[in-house]
Amino acid sequence: MTNNNQPLNDKKYNKLIVALSIIIPVVVAILFGVKKIDLKLPVFLPPIYAGINAVTALVLVLAVIQIKKGNRNAHELLMKVAIALSALFLVLYVLYHMTSDSTSFKGEGITRIVYFFILISHILLSIAVIPFVLITYVRGITNNIQRHKKIAKITFPLWLYVAVSGVVVYFMIAPYYSV
Repeated sequence: MTNNNQPLNDKKYNKLIVALSIIIPVVVAILFGVKKIDLKLPVFLPPIYAGINAVTALVLVLAVIQIKKGNRNAHELLMKVAIALSALFLVLYVLYHMTSDSTSFKGEGITRIVYFFILISHILLSIAVIPFVLITYVRGITNNIQRHKKIAKITFPLWLYVAVSGVVVYFMIAPYYSV
């Protein structure tokens, strides 16, 4: 985030934010449709990317704690780490699904309903959170603090839910991974 007190114009980033908010989910969807690469990555990747989601959730909470303490530099660093972790998660997630068949959830009854509710809300919010994260970040780096705070109040719970629900989904489907 910038050191001077004058907000920079964050509008110049709008086209990039819109483009990335569309391109990322579309590319992920296309990559899911790509013929599976003949390289079996065993079930070691799902616990890794679930772990990345868990660490992302922790980093997000630590970032909020740091900004509430007035430690803007630590907050900024932690937010950059959270974005990097989310990007790493996405790369590993797509790589795994390009190289391995999907695992079916075999739970029954209320467990099945809960699993699919969490999974579907996780997927939809993981798409919806992209522009929120980008806008929040840009408002921070352009020193548009009032607008940054306003949208961060929406972005934080959405992003935290996506990170935590990703871990929950992993633990619910983990017993069904073929070894």
